Amino acid sequence: MSRREGRLKARFENLAAEGRAGLVTFITAGDPNRDISSAIIKDLPDAGADIIELGMPFTDPMADGPAIQASSLRALEAGQNMNVTLEMVRSFRENDDDTPIVLMGYYNPIYIYGVDRFTEDAANAGVDGLIIVDVPPEEDAELRDPANKAGIDFVRLTTPTSDEKRLPALMGGASGFIYYVSIAGITGTKSAATTSVADAVARIRKFSDLPIAVGFGIKTPEQAAEIARVADAAVVGSAIVQVIADNAEKLGDSQDSPDLLDSVLGFVSELAQGVRTARS
Repeated sequence: MSRREGRLKARFENLAAEGRAGLVTFITAGDPNRDISSAIIKDLPDAGADIIELGMPFTDPMADGPAIQASSLRALEAGQNMNVTLEMVRSFRENDDDTPIVLMGYYNPIYIYGVDRFTEDAANAGVDGLIIVDVPPEEDAELRDPANKAGIDFVRLTTPTSDEKRLPALMGGASGFIYYVSIAGITGTKSAATTSVADAVARIRKFSDLPIAVGFGIKTPEQAAEIARVADAAVVGSAIVQVIADNAEKLGDSQDSPDLLDSVLGFVSELAQGVRTARS
């Protein structure tokens, strides 16, 4: 299947046909180094990830908590940059043409790279979607339009404070899926009550037919399962990144770590099991 046929659309259609929600796994590209990060990305689908969310390292990740902030710093210190991130996606596509990859991050690195150049290079590498957390819908056309033209979905974020007056603006121009940020705060901190998430998902569905993924604060297979019962996908990021961090401390000068890889993929498998059996 070519990228332009829409991997995200196809994946959510397949999930709906299977009668289950999906698991979206986030890691920061290049954390703790390029080789290990590439190995993790390559094996995430076999571990149960339905969609891969790949963080673009940035020095000032304002929406992210300590775990993801630290992961960006580790990646940058290891030499990660936008060129390397796109090359990692390109390498992944050599063996996997089905699993959607969404780049998540901040506008500054894209602006520095050049918007038109970025969208063209990202599309050619095999990127399916973008989540840019610091650009409001009133100002995102300069990135959204070139992205859409290149065949890349533009995923919009909603939050607990997005009321019915604000939601139409957030939904307009969105594609791929809607990302509901379930807490009013940074990543990897508190978790939202399932009832409040269910209410928010129902409210969002009044304004969009797009699938809804829920993230921020999901740390365990049990929490992922709870979200999978009310949303189209559960997004887990900080908890996975923390597993990488815990094992990265043991690396020393080594550029390879089977233990780190096994720990991350084992945790993802547990999350996937929770999501896949949530509606059974």
